[in-house]
Amino acid sequence: MWMARLYWCLLKQKYSMTISEIKALHTHMNSALEAMLPEMEAIYKDIHSHPELSMQEQRTAQLAADYLKKYGWEVTTGVGGTGVVGMLKNGDGPTVMLRADMDALPITEATGLPYASTVRATDDAGREVGVSHACGHDFHVTWLMGAARLLAENKETWRGTVLAVFQPGEEVGLGAQAMMDDGMSSRFPRPDIILGQHVMVGIAGSVGHRSGAILSGGDSLQVKLFGRGSHGSQPQTSIDPVIMAAATTLRLQTIVSREIAPDDSAVVTVGSLQAGTKENIIPDDATLKLNIRTFDEDVRTHVMAAVKRICCAECQASNTPKAPEFTTISHYPLTENDAAATARVAEAFDAVFGELSYETPRRSASEDFSVFGREWKVPYVFWFVGGTDKEVFLNAQNNKAINTIPSNHSPQFAPVLHPTLKTGFQTMITAAAVWLNVP
Repeated sequence: MWMARLYWCLLKQKYSMTISEIKALHTHMNSALEAMLPEMEAIYKDIHSHPELSMQEQRTAQLAADYLKKYGWEVTTGVGGTGVVGMLKNGDGPTVMLRADMDALPITEATGLPYASTVRATDDAGREVGVSHACGHDFHVTWLMGAARLLAENKETWRGTVLAVFQPGEEVGLGAQAMMDDGMSSRFPRPDIILGQHVMVGIAGSVGHRSGAILSGGDSLQVKLFGRGSHGSQPQTSIDPVIMAAATTLRLQTIVSREIAPDDSAVVTVGSLQAGTKENIIPDDATLKLNIRTFDEDVRTHVMAAVKRICCAECQASNTPKAPEFTTISHYPLTENDAAATARVAEAFDAVFGELSYETPRRSASEDFSVFGREWKVPYVFWFVGGTDKEVFLNAQNNKAINTIPSNHSPQFAPVLHPTLKTGFQTMITAAAVWLNVP
């Protein structure tokens, strides 16, 4: 019953226990979780060694579905492609949705870990690529599986309904919307709260929370510029798209430096510029791929309009045969935590984790997690779990070298197993307990 005493005191928002009592119960929780860690570690290593690209997560989805069924959850597979939704009803009470993303990245792993991925797969463009969990979704899946087990094995301590959602395709911004488009809102109970978390660079064992915007909105665009090809020896007969692309790339950088107020924030990155095949041929066209990050809808609107204005103006200046062609690659809405719900979660985290619970600065990374809350029109809370060895992090911090720590999407990204595994498990259960009813 130690779980019930701790979690339900958090639930009520009024800590009938003293801080010392909460810490004592937390010690008991740690002892109990230790017994689960060998299984959790084995699951994590298995998922890490078998990564799957976005919208191809067949094995991972089956692993999650089988695990939920083992502990008595009602399981629906194939939601939005490979998505899995587990439902555990346990009497009257709120509905809490817990979400984990499953997909890996087209990155060849370079961590040197004994369980490192050697998987290679074919991406959507037909290219063979290395595949690895360079963003930490292997932790996310493991955390949710462990939380599902604990909830199922301790049903006497809570009342309500829990949805365990294993989402595909986060890395391409498609998975959450695909699940909603596949009828999640009609097929499953409407949540009262949606909760999610992400492993990040930070002291392992810590949890970072923030009210309001915590992750930026992200937009990726492809811009095709049309010129007129010619022989390299006769540039006067051409309209050179390489020159246009270079000029456009430079001019796009002035959006942030000259059009966005210093107290606002935006990032415009040209990550790909492709044109031509041979040194003495001026090609017909050039293609830019851009990534835009913003924390404010008005700023986003301005930046997107400025990108189109500059691209069109450069083409007009070059007298191109037609206007540029714009294609949306992906769109991630702003992740903006509900203030009241975040305050409740932060209070619980502070009680359980003490000084390891902190208010995090917002990050310029992006997520499609908020799609669920936006589509369902319910509050959501998203937070960060640190995964960096404490000594490594503090040494880098003291030397002002935090940026040297391999971060998410680096081929060297390798969060430490312990205490990262246990912390992510604790945060998910603690946050859920704030809503679930006392029996």
